[in-house]
Amino acid sequence: MMTNRGARGNLFAGLAAAALWAAGCGGGGGPTGEGSGEGAQGTGAPAPAEIRIGEYGSMTGSDATFGVSTHNGIDLAVKQLNEAGGVKGSKLRVTTYDDQGKQQEAATAVTKLVTQDKVVAILGEVASARSLAGGTVAQQHGVPMISPASTNPKVTELGDYIFRVCFLDDFQGEVMARFARDTLKLDRVAIFRDAKNAYSVGLSDFFKKSFEGAGGKVVADVSYGSGDSDFKSQLTTLRAAEPQAIFIPGYYTEVGNIAQQARGMGLSVPLLGGDGWDSAKLVEIGGPAVEGTYFSSHYSVNDTKPEVKSFVDAYKAAYGGEPDSNAALAYDAAKLLADAMGRAPSVTPQAIRDAIAATRDFPGVTGVITIDEKRNARKSAVVLKVEGGKFVVAETVNP
Repeated sequence: MMTNRGARGNLFAGLAAAALWAAGCGGGGGPTGEGSGEGAQGTGAPAPAEIRIGEYGSMTGSDATFGVSTHNGIDLAVKQLNEAGGVKGSKLRVTTYDDQGKQQEAATAVTKLVTQDKVVAILGEVASARSLAGGTVAQQHGVPMISPASTNPKVTELGDYIFRVCFLDDFQGEVMARFARDTLKLDRVAIFRDAKNAYSVGLSDFFKKSFEGAGGKVVADVSYGSGDSDFKSQLTTLRAAEPQAIFIPGYYTEVGNIAQQARGMGLSVPLLGGDGWDSAKLVEIGGPAVEGTYFSSHYSVNDTKPEVKSFVDAYKAAYGGEPDSNAALAYDAAKLLADAMGRAPSVTPQAIRDAIAATRDFPGVTGVITIDEKRNARKSAVVLKVEGGKFVVAETVNP
């Protein structure tokens, strides 16, 4: 987990840069991959001096650490790739836009990347709702997009140009249901979902199906909305249902506040969640209230595998803090994209798309990645526990 000091430093740096990114910094002239699906370089043509790829994310807004961490992961990967000679002898250039955590801005950002900046591929977003908005545009223009961390199944269902390097919510929901039933030995669980968030709604449904299928009972299922700050009414309803735990598959800002209010009302049962919790800001916002809580995620910063340690050390040196799962997934997405470009016969969007789809056993920081026929990655998950203000591995669950 990124230290609070490191998280704030990275966030402030990201916010300062976001003012430039929002205005379209990086979209200037110079040789590029000539890259929308409408008029790209012909198959077999020489690689250009510079290959332009796009990125969009929430550099500002209520879940800004998602965008900043993702940007840092992509930035680190691209710097390493360029230092090693780039792809096909061409340097990679990333054009980044801040979508401010808004779906419409996500669609606008991808439209600019495709029509104005002529990128040949796109990296982003983290939030499923914003990936659905941006991915719709990418699919329409025939430009491949890889989401680092959007887990809602609907994202890759947009079409054959949309990919991801993370597991899906059906698996993530099953992971937390199995953990609740088999590890924590729980029979009665409540769900507190964000009704405005496609990620939260989908993950809640998958968790409920799996938990009840394993013989458990969901004793209450109530909702809030993104941006809410007062949860006392819903928490009163949840307390009356007497659950043994509460599943809250939201994002870290609301979750931290919910935890604080729940503990203040005497709700001391374990809180469970998904990868939307994975930010140092969770502990900064929730404080002692999030101690002893559990959530599913994509990797552990404490993994001793050489590739993980190398990535963590490089990230710390570059950005001054430990990388969360979004940074690791974004790093993997950028490296996988470059690998696909290297295998493709040309750097056209269609050729790159075909090469991404053919990816098998790619050695990522977050695990070995194989892209299946539905353009999803099949991978294991970890359950992390908040302990002493840090995220420690409680369990690893394989597909």
